[in-house]
Order: sequence, then C-alpha cells, then structure tokens
Amino acid sequence: MSRNIRKVAVLGSGVMGSRIACHFANIGAEVLLLDIVPKELLPTETAKGLTLESKVVRNRIVNQSLETAVKSNPSPIYSKSFVKRISTGNFDDNMADIASCDWIIEVVVERLDIKKSVFEQVEKYRTPGTLITSNTSGIPIHLMTEGRSEDFKDHFCGTHFFNPPRYLQLLEIIPTPNTKDEVVDFLLKFGDKFLGKTVVLCKDTPAFIGNRIGVYSMLALTHLVEPLGLTVEEVDKYTGPAMGHPKSATFRTADVVGLDTLVNVANGLAQNAPDDEAKGVFQLPSFITKMVENKWLGEKTKKGFYQKIKDAEGNSEIQALNLQTLVFESQGKVKSTTLEATKQVEDIRQRMKVYEEGKDKAGELFRAMHYPLFEYVSNRVPEITDDFFRIDDAMRAGFGWEIGPFEVWDALGVRQTIEKIKTEEKRLPGQRGEVAQWVHAMLDAGCESFYKIENGVRYYYDITSKSYKPIPGTEDLIVLDHIRDSKTIWKNSGVSIIDLGDGIINCEFHTKMNTIGGDVIQGVNKAIDLAEKEYRGLVISNEGKNFSAGANIGMIFMMAAEQDYDELNMAVRAFQNTSMRIRYSSIPVIVAPFQMTLGGGCEFSMHADFVQAHAETYMGLVEFGVGVIPGGGGTKEFALRASDEYKDDQIVQNTLKDRFLTIGTAKVSTSAVEAFELGYLQQGKYAITMNKARLIADAKEKALELANAGYLQPVQRTDIKVLGKQGLGIVYVGASSMRAGNYISDHDKKISEKLGTVLCGGELSAPTEVSEQYLLDLERKAFLELCAERKTLERIQFMLTKGKPLRN
Repeated sequence: MSRNIRKVAVLGSGVMGSRIACHFANIGAEVLLLDIVPKELLPTETAKGLTLESKVVRNRIVNQSLETAVKSNPSPIYSKSFVKRISTGNFDDNMADIASCDWIIEVVVERLDIKKSVFEQVEKYRTPGTLITSNTSGIPIHLMTEGRSEDFKDHFCGTHFFNPPRYLQLLEIIPTPNTKDEVVDFLLKFGDKFLGKTVVLCKDTPAFIGNRIGVYSMLALTHLVEPLGLTVEEVDKYTGPAMGHPKSATFRTADVVGLDTLVNVANGLAQNAPDDEAKGVFQLPSFITKMVENKWLGEKTKKGFYQKIKDAEGNSEIQALNLQTLVFESQGKVKSTTLEATKQVEDIRQRMKVYEEGKDKAGELFRAMHYPLFEYVSNRVPEITDDFFRIDDAMRAGFGWEIGPFEVWDALGVRQTIEKIKTEEKRLPGQRGEVAQWVHAMLDAGCESFYKIENGVRYYYDITSKSYKPIPGTEDLIVLDHIRDSKTIWKNSGVSIIDLGDGIINCEFHTKMNTIGGDVIQGVNKAIDLAEKEYRGLVISNEGKNFSAGANIGMIFMMAAEQDYDELNMAVRAFQNTSMRIRYSSIPVIVAPFQMTLGGGCEFSMHADFVQAHAETYMGLVEFGVGVIPGGGGTKEFALRASDEYKDDQIVQNTLKDRFLTIGTAKVSTSAVEAFELGYLQQGKYAITMNKARLIADAKEKALELANAGYLQPVQRTDIKVLGKQGLGIVYVGASSMRAGNYISDHDKKISEKLGTVLCGGELSAPTEVSEQYLLDLERKAFLELCAERKTLERIQFMLTKGKPLRN
C-alpha cells in the first residue's frame, strides 16, 4: 500500500506533544495539535469578560504549550516560520478534524484509562487505514487497543520518541500482535529517512529497549558509589566523554532529566519486570529516596545532585551533593592516571582497553559497571529484542553513547572478557558472573565478535542461524569507517581521500575539530586534482563530531605574532585559491556539512556546486570573534551574492546591511534551514538530509546526478556590482553610531570598517562592476592588516586559551 504523510494529528500538547508537533512541522507536514479544554477561567480572562465558551479560552492550554515550546532553548523547530504549519484546537471542538489526518499520535498523560478514553473518541472520527500510534514510555502497548475495532488494531502501535524529539535520534517502534507488517515497515522507513531517526524495533516489554538498558546502567552506578567510595563529581568525570558518554555523564544527566522521571521508570521496572534477575538494581538506594523526599529533583527544583549558588561577592559556584551526609559542598578536584592515559587515545575502541586496564578508581569503576552490564544486556536477548544490535542502536541514539554495550564488549574482546566477568568481585544485585548461553554458542560456532566488517559492509552475529548477516537498513549507507582501510587512495596528516565507487571520491578531514590548515588545503587540492583526472565528482565530508570548526587559528596566531606576513599572505592566498577551485573545478564538488560548520568550513560550503546539508547544521562566518574578517573567500562571496540581489536603491541598502550584519555579528544558524535564511546556503543549490547516517550517500548521489547531466565548468565572475563610497557611507555611519552607543568597541569598529571596505569594493567613486579576484585581493589585504593589530592577536590568543571570544 502506498502511504504518504501530509497531515499529522498530535493529541496532547505537553512537553513531548508540542515538540513532536514541531518536529513534524520541521519536515514539512501540516500538523493539528489538540489538548483538553480548561475547566476554570484565569483572573485575566475574567477581567476581559471572556467565558469558558470563548475560543481563546478553550484553546488556551494548547496555545500556551506550543508558545512555550517554540520559545524554549534549544529550539524544537528549524525556523520560526514553520510554526505556521501547526494549527491548534481542543478535543471537544476539533476531534472531528482528525478525519483528514494521515497519522494520529497520542501523547496524553501516562494513564491507561485516559489513553483508552482518548482512543474511544479517536475511533469515532478516524478514517479507516489511518496510522494511529502512542508515544507512551511505560504502559504496555497491547493494553491500549482493548475494545477497539480490527482496523484500529491493524494500524496501531507504539512510537516512542525520546525527548527532545528534534535532537535525540532514537525512535522506538513497538508493534502489538495485531499490528500489520506493512505498518511496521512503513514506520521504520519513514522514521529513518524523513524524521532523521535511528529507528529501533522493540518488543512490548517494560520500558522497551532504551530506558530498560539506560536506566539499569544509571541505577547500577548509584549502587557502586558506596562500595567504591566515589563522589558525585568523580562518577561524572569518569563516566563522561572519556568513556564515550555525553558531557552530562551520569548524575548531571539525572538532574537534567529529573530525578522524579528516573524514579518513576525505576519503580515501573521493579513492579513490571518481576522475572528480571537484576531487579534489585531498580530498588533505589537510600540517598535517592531521601532526595525525592526533599524534592531535590534536579534542574526543575534548582537542586539535585548539583546546586548552583552565589557567594557574598555574587560569584556563581556549582556545588555537588555529598551522598553520605546529603550536604552540598564545593566540588573536589578529580585526578586519575587512567583518565590522563585515555586522553592520548583518539579511537574510542582502543580507549576502552586503556580504561579497563586502569589501576585506580576510574579503572575499577569501568570494570564494576561494564562487566555486569555485559551480563545484563546478553540476558535481555531475546526478551526485549531478538537482535542484540538494536540495543547498541538504542544506547547510541537515545543516551548519546559513542558505542553501545556490545560494541564495547567487542573492543575488549568477547572471549577474554567472559573470563574476567567470572572472576570480578560481584557488587551488584543479581550479578551472577555468567553471560547468556547464546554468547557461548556464538564463540563455539567460531564467531569471535558480535560484529565484523567485510568489503565495506557491517555484519552482526545472527543468533538463529549462528552466522553473520548484514545489519538491516544499512544497505544504502556509506560509512567511511567501514571502507577507509581498503578504499583510501591518498592521505596526509589531515586528510584521507576515499573512493566511494561509481567515479565519486570523498575528501575527509581528520584534524582536531576538523580545523583547516596546510594539510587540509593540500588534501582538498589533491582531491580535486584526482577527481579532474580520473573520476567524475568529489564529495567533501567526514564522520567527525563536527564538519569543521574553521581555519587553524593557532597557525594564524603563530605567523602573525612572529610578524611573518609574507608567509601569512601565502597561507591566506592558498585558502582563497582552494575555495575558488571548489567553485571552478571541471567536476562537480558537493560539500556535505553537519553540526558545527564555521569559518573556513562555511566558506568551503559557500563555494560548492551543491551543499547536501544535514538538518542539524550550525553554519556561520565567525571570524569577527577573533578580530578578523572572513578571509577564505567568504567576504567576497557575500559581496557577490549581494550584487545578485541588488534591484533598486532601497533594496541595495537593505541587502548590504543584512550581509554586513550577518558577518559583523558572527551569526551562526541553528539549523540548515536557518543557514539558508541567513544567506549561507542558496536557493536551488542545497538540499537537506534528515538522517546524518545518510548524508554522504546523499551527497554522492547528487554528485552523480550533476555528472550524468553533463556538468559544465563555471566561468569566474567579472560582473559583481559593488557600491564603493556610496555603500561605505552606510557602513561608516552604522559603525560610528554603534560605537557611540557603546554597543561595540573601537576594535570592533575598525573590523567593521574593513569588512565594509571589501563588501563595497573599496573606495570607488561610483557603483562599479568588479571581478572575484579583485574582491579576493581586497579581502586578503584587510585580513592581513587586521592580523597586524595587537587587539586581534589578543582575541586569537584568548580564543586559543579560553575557548571563547574576547571583546576588547
């Protein structure tokens, strides 16, 4: 059956419902968001003469919820303009409108009786064949369909989004015995491609997969604190990024999520999973019970495992809870030889081995938490899933782990670790020192790891057939990690050039933060050379945490501080020339950015034939923060784009002002959509990939499309209209008024004037048409002059040492 999702109804506008509505608006769907009618008037409503029958009153709850969501930070919506895609109403007046919806999602309070009541109303108006799902996180899915029609049951299942839905990738699909296979298949594919999710098929078991394993892991740590003599800050230091977990680690995450939420899931598991051999882990330690009694629930109550206070001088301090005395204290300095050793190891899998071998408390904690975790997850197969890889998917996508528990186990060696699990001192309830039998059967079958990679394809061990099979749904993906060893055709210290097949190659950065220095410049030019001679197209992308943090400012600082301006001039010219090669090569060049795409990373994107951007692309020209203007072609490019928009004097002034302010205020987009609105991306020259895992494959497809269409090498522009002194007058007046109002410093004013000089083409007496090279020369001159300023060097040094901009 062919199925399209054009209109979605979201029933319930609380924290989850309003944000799920926003995310469907993000992908272009029309959304109907409904909630209950208020039972009482507010004093302000009474004062206005409103009644309970007034529409504004009847829709107050849903409208306030949506308004709160849209104003929240980080935003749940790609662009404020997308809010227009969401219409609001209430269950009493607007339930009939769900008849026109293709998918109905229930997100009301977590009570079975209320959900059943809502579904009874839904059944009256829902069009047969329409998808109907529940976002419950704890109620058994099959119980919700009692009393419903066969068609309702056929098209019903659980779709558990993780909060916040825009940013957390996990979407759990939980079918009932009645759910049609075609419905499950559709949701798996739609969630992946259009919602950008890691979609995990779950069984209808307590807490499904993500929360079952995630909450076990968090609570296990709470039981280890006392026997290992750990403090709150030690646990969070040991279980953070060094271990491949989020920066919020364990206790900070509990504060953000809310201790009440964690406790509710734990209590639900303790009650609903009576046969779980480790159910004792879900029994709360006394300090958590006491915290709940004290209403120390985390950020929502301003106290949890941490609290923020101000001293007599008004300085802020974040204190940690002493779990023995339950008194908040200044945080102690956490020192660990194991942590220091992990800093030297970039590869997360190799880092796990260093952690496991640690002789201090960090190493002891690693073993004490991971050995029982391996035992626990092995015993959850086939209870919560038939395929263990789904547990890894859930932990990566829902809890932000770099690698899941079976992947960590693989990194340590499956067989060797089993022996260590047997001999490790038992500290957790239910820990037996023995893993599930299917793991032994895997080893007996000659399969020494849970995963393996062959010919660029990742395989998992299939328990039923006792053999390896490709991971379903990954057939169309391109994963550089899987092909790098066999398909790399050239590399240096900062770049690998990898053959993607079909005549397309990829240029991958792998410097720290993917910054752009001489090695990356060399690599990009080499990739274009190779593509022009032997291939059909080039993709520039990578699989780091961010596409690129921009130019290597440490290199710039060193040359500027030593006043080696000839060398700096050559470096900036090389950067500009590389951007121009990206634009004017004889083959299509596709840049595929994601996450932070700043400075030079943004400039490379702006010069590409096409940008295949991940939805979560945070793009900007941020050079003002270090006291310079964009010097890799970005300022030139904004002058060129402004020229293409000039129509009359009023528009000329507004266009110039908008471009000037975008660079001058170092605006960074909060999404790929906003990158277009800010002018970094151009109409017809970009597309958005929702699922990051598909980004490189989509970019390759676009490169092939352009190559197959008979790609024509562009010709450099010589017709760029610049305003000269007419535009400079606008810039100088604006900068002077900002300085007079004390909004900017003297140095900011100087940078602004340099920026305006390039955007306006210098001090030309009248509007004139100039070439790109003319503007690049102006841009480079301004960049070098600013690098000679002491205040610019202070800004660069401050950014290098403090990691944030200095306003001097």
